[in-house]
Parts: sequence; C-alpha cells; structure tokens
Amino acid sequence: QVQLVESGGGLAQAGGSLRLSCAASGRTFSTNHMAWFRQAQGSERDFVAAITWNGANTYYADSAKGRFTISRDNAKKTAYLQMDSLKPEDTAVYYCAAHKLAFTRSRLSAEYAYWGQGTQVTVSS
Repeated sequence: QVQLVESGGGLAQAGGSLRLSCAASGRTFSTNHMAWFRQAQGSERDFVAAITWNGANTYYADSAKGRFTISRDNAKKTAYLQMDSLKPEDTAVYYCAAHKLAFTRSRLSAEYAYWGQGTQVTVSS
C-alpha cells in the first residue's frame, strides 16, 4: 500500500512556475513507477508525466514536453513536478499516482493503483 499526498498547487500567472510535490507513505515507494495526471473541470483525467522507479526514464505528454520536469527522491519518498512556462490551459487539479509495477509505459489512469487527493493549479492570463 502507498498513501500519497500532493502539495504545491496554487495560483500562478502565465509564464510563471510552480513545483508540485507528492509525499508517499507506506511500505513501498522506491519500487513504484510514479506519474502525474491532471483533470480540468468537465474533462477527463489526462496523463502529464511519469518516471520509472529509479528515475532513469521519464515520459511526458506532448503538452508537457519542454515545460514540465518530473523527478523523484526515493530517500525522501517524494515525487516532484516542476512546471515552467505555465499557460492558462494548464489549469486543472493535478494528481500524483503510483503504479504497482516499477516500470511501465502505461499512460492510462485506470492502470494506476494509488492516488493522492489532488492539488489545484490555476494559471491566470
């Protein structure tokens, strides 16, 4: 079991930056593939970025490439999402998620077993 708590959301201006954190507790973290998803109001939950258990590989949605950076610190049991050059269309609730596998190419929210409660990110123009 992994319990996840996101933090770091808030209000930012277009072009600004925010850093989201996802603190994990429970028996595992270092062996879980981690991801960030986001859900805008009235929309489905979409994949944003993912990172393998050891941080060796990262994956990004096209909308996040070049602007967002996912990372993790297994010693601190924390995953991060650094978001730069924010746009109003990045406004959403951001969720971190843990997969039961250490490595996967999955971008489907249904395949991730553990979820945080979400943190709101609002970007003003």
